[in-house]
Formats: sequence, structure tokens, C-alpha cells
Amino acid sequence: MAQLCGDSIMVETNRLILRRWNEEDRPAFAEMNADPEVMKYFPTALSNAGSDALADRIEAGFAERGFGLWATELKASGAFIGFVGLHVPGFEAHFTPAVEVGWRLAKACWGNGYAHEGATAALDFGFNQLGLPEIVSFTSVHNQRSIRLMLRLDMTHNEADDFDHPNLPRDHWLCRHVLFSVQPSGTAASKHCQPKQVGTAPVTPLPTGPQ
Repeated sequence: MAQLCGDSIMVETNRLILRRWNEEDRPAFAEMNADPEVMKYFPTALSNAGSDALADRIEAGFAERGFGLWATELKASGAFIGFVGLHVPGFEAHFTPAVEVGWRLAKACWGNGYAHEGATAALDFGFNQLGLPEIVSFTSVHNQRSIRLMLRLDMTHNEADDFDHPNLPRDHWLCRHVLFSVQPSGTAASKHCQPKQVGTAPVTPLPTGPQ
């Protein structure tokens, strides 16, 4: 269920709360971003300063668009476990401008279905609340864990859409990326979240040009 909390939209699922970020999230986020397993398919792990800068950019995205990568916590314990949500890619490619669904969770939480549950809710929100015509997701061709999740989200893949990430050198082992996409008619009904808009929020479905 999506609900308005002040100027922020919070999404709840059976087991998760997707919400805006706070200062208390940052130490756990920095620890997660320094974990070589969590960051295996990114060019480098992040320092504390780099992790804080990423959190700042995420929060700036909320301020600009009204949606973003929500801080994700477990309902049962209130523990911060990472992020899940929607994001506008900041590079130019054949499929941009676009909105992507993304996630990054602490390794201790892997294997529990949290990423699938949160991403399903994010897709529901994007289609049912923002009216998006399409949502994409992408990752390195080597990242089989994320690719399997994209398939579980009923996203489709066309090899012709795969691309070299423009922010990486062509000879970098992570350069080649797969692109998945899904439209409203291609999504299964959420088993975890039934979005319901309460009030209004400053949401912008799609940018007018590459960001």
C-alpha cells in the first residue's frame, strides 16, 4: 500500500517498508557499499564518503521527481537492509530517457525474496500511481542473480537491446549490459502490495530528455 507521509510517499508490502532516507541509515548503507560481494558487479566498492554521496544523490532525486530508490526496512525489526525503488538513469543510451527499477540489499538479507517483493511493489507504484508506459532494468551480463530476478518480475529481454555501458571502458569486464523491460500489461498482479494513493505528491513520470 502506498501512502503519503508529509511530502513523502511510503510504500508498504507484507514484510517491508519502502520510505525516504534518514541519517540513521547511512552507517549500515556504508557497510553494505563496502562489501565486495554486494558490489561485485559494480566498478568499485564505495568509501564512507562515496556511500554518503550516493545517498545524497538518491535524496535529491526524490526532491526533483517525487520518487526514487526508497530506503528499505524490515517491518518485523525496523532494520535497514538497503534500497529498492525507481530511478532515472543518468547516462545516454538508446533506451533513455527511461525509468528503471533497481535494488541493492545487504548480503545477510539475500535469499529471502525481499528484492522481489520490494521490486514488485515498485513496479506497481510506477504503473498504477505514476502511469509509466514502461519500466526497464539493466545489469552486467555476468550478474546472473539480478538477471534471474528480472525474469521473475516478468520482464522481457531482447538481445538486440543489450548495450555497452557508456561510463565504463569498452575493455572493462563489466562493460556489456543486458536490458530488460516490462509494460503494465506484462506485469503480474502484486501478491505483496496493492498501491493506494493518499493525497498528492510531486511526482514526475518521465524526464523530457536525457539526464
